[in-house]
Amino acid sequence: MKEIDPDKIRVILATDCGSTTTKAILIQKVNGVYRQTHRGEAPTTVEEPLADVTMGVVNAVTEAQELADRRLVDEDGRIIQPAEDDGCDLYISTSSAGGGLQMMVAGVVREMTAESAKRAALGAGAIVMDVIASNDKRRPHEQIQRIRELRPDMILISGGIDGGTITHVVQIAELIPPANPRPRFGSEYRLPVIYAGNRDAAALVEEIISGGFDLTIVDNLRPVLERENLGPARDAIHDLFLEHVMAHAPGYDKLMQSTDAPIMPTPAAVGNILQTIASKKGINVVGVDIGGATTDVFSVFDGTFNRTVSANLGMSYSISNVCAEAGMPNILRWIHFDMDERELRNRVKNKMIRPTTIPQTLEALVFEQAVAREALRLAYQQHQAFATTLKGVQQQRTVGDTFTQVSSGQTIVDNMKLDLLVASGGVLSHAPDMRQTAMMLIDAFQPEGFTELAKDSIFMMPHLGVLAAVHPQASLEVFEHDCLVALGTTVAAKGLAKPGRPCFRYSIRSGALNESGQMRFGEIRLFPLGQDQTASVTIQPERSFDCGAGAGREIEREIRGGTVGLILDARGRPLAIPDQPEAGRELLKKWVSALELYPEIPTAPLSG
Repeated sequence: MKEIDPDKIRVILATDCGSTTTKAILIQKVNGVYRQTHRGEAPTTVEEPLADVTMGVVNAVTEAQELADRRLVDEDGRIIQPAEDDGCDLYISTSSAGGGLQMMVAGVVREMTAESAKRAALGAGAIVMDVIASNDKRRPHEQIQRIRELRPDMILISGGIDGGTITHVVQIAELIPPANPRPRFGSEYRLPVIYAGNRDAAALVEEIISGGFDLTIVDNLRPVLERENLGPARDAIHDLFLEHVMAHAPGYDKLMQSTDAPIMPTPAAVGNILQTIASKKGINVVGVDIGGATTDVFSVFDGTFNRTVSANLGMSYSISNVCAEAGMPNILRWIHFDMDERELRNRVKNKMIRPTTIPQTLEALVFEQAVAREALRLAYQQHQAFATTLKGVQQQRTVGDTFTQVSSGQTIVDNMKLDLLVASGGVLSHAPDMRQTAMMLIDAFQPEGFTELAKDSIFMMPHLGVLAAVHPQASLEVFEHDCLVALGTTVAAKGLAKPGRPCFRYSIRSGALNESGQMRFGEIRLFPLGQDQTASVTIQPERSFDCGAGAGREIEREIRGGTVGLILDARGRPLAIPDQPEAGRELLKKWVSALELYPEIPTAPLSG
C-alpha cells in the first residue's frame, strides 16, 4: 500500500462491494472542504457466470465517471491514478460480497470466553455462524459435524486465562482437524485459525492445528477474568480476511492491487466511522442497518464499541421470523386501524416470495412499518443483552460471581446517555415521509432525554469508514455534510403516569420558534425546526419524570433541527400501548394525527 499524504488528496474514489450491488462514490475537495459529488452503482459480479468482482466495480465507477464528466477508469478497466484532469488521488474499498466474512468462534465457557470471541469477530465485521463451547451441551462429534457443515472462512479459538488450566481449550482445538471444513473459495485455500486463548496452551494448540490450516497465535483476548483484550484478535481477523478470504474470492486479487488501503468488511467499516464520530465529538452513538434478511446494530457508549447481527430479523427474507418472534399482536399494536390478521399473514408470505416488492397501498405501508418497529425493537434488545459489563468486561468480580451470574446483566447501552441515533436500510431510508422514519426510530429504540435523529442518505457509511482509517478529516467532513440527513431532535421523558396527568413543561426559543406550554402524559408533539436552525429548549419535568438531569430536575439544551424538526414525547418510558385493540388504535390515531404521519386514516379493513 502506498504512503498517503492527506494534504495532497483532492479526489477520492470509494467503492462498497455489497452482496447484490456495488456502490461507487466520488469525493472531491470543493472550496477547501471534502464533499461527496457523484455516485454510481451496478450489480456485484462475484458469483458465476462472471465470477470477477472487479467487473461490477468498473461498471459502478463508469456510471460515476459519466455523471462527473471525469475519466476514472482506463480502457483496460484500471482505476486512473494519480488525479490531474482525470482519475483520482486515492482509491479505497469495502466488501461484503460473496456473503461477507463468515466465521465460527469457540471458547471454553459459552457465556465468557466464547462470548468475548464472538464480540471480537462481530467487531471485525464478521457474520458469526455458530459458537462452539465446552458447555454448549453438544457432544464432540456433533460439534465436529457442525464445523464441517458450515464451512466457515475462518475460526477463532479462545479459552482460559493466562496461567490457568489448559485442558479445556486444548480439547476445543482438537475439534478442528477432524472437522477439516472445505473452503467456499478456491481449492488451495488453507483455513485460517486464530488462537487467542491461554498463552500456556499455545504450543500444544500449534502442535494440534498444523497441516492443512493456517494458524495465527495472538494475545489472549481474556488474559484475566475481569478484562477483555479484543484488539489483537480483531487485527488478526482483518489481516487474514485480506490475505486468505479475499485473496481466494473471484477477482479480489486484482481489486486488492488497485486499492490504496486494505479492503475492509462492510460492517467493520460502518463500525469504524461511528467510532470515529463518537471519538471526535465525544458523544454516544447508536447506528442501525435493517436489511431484507438481517439487522445490524452498532453502538459506542463511553468509548466502548459493540456490534450485533440479528440474523433472522429482516424485512423480506426474514419477515416471517419477525412476525413469529414478535407475535402478531405486537405488530398489530402499531397499526391505527382494523386489519384482518389472516390477510396480513398472506402479505407476509407474499413478501418472502417476492422480497424486492415495495408497498403499493397505504395499508401495506403501515403494515410494513409496523413490522419494522418490531424487527428494530427485537434487534436492539438483543444488542443490549450482548453489550454488557457483567461477564468480566471492565468489572472486578469473584470467581463465584463469574460462574453464577452468567445471564445478561448490566448493559452499557444507556438510552438516557444516547446522543445520536443513525438509521440506514431500505424501510428507514426510503420511507415516503421522513416523519415516518423518525417515528419508527423513536418507537423501536425509545430514546430518553435529548437525542438527535439522522439517517444515512445513500448508505455511504461503509465508504467513509474505510476512508476514516487513512484520511479521518475527509471522512468527517463528508459524514457531516453529505452522509447524514438530520431528521431533528427528540426530547422524551422517562417515567410513567396515568394518561392526561402533567408530564413536563417546555420552553422553546429560537429565531423561528417561540413556544412554551405543558405536555401531558400520553401526548407527542412536533414543532417545525429546519436543518440549519437551532433552538434553546428548557424542560421542567414533574417529580416522577426524568429528561436527562434527574427526576423532577430542570434541564436546558441547545438543540438542532432537521427535515422533521423537534419532537416532544410525553408518552413515557418504557413505552406502553393498551392491550385492548380498540383503545390502542384510538391512542395510535392521536399520535399519527399529531405528527401527520400518513395522508389519511383508512377505516375499511384490508381487502384482497
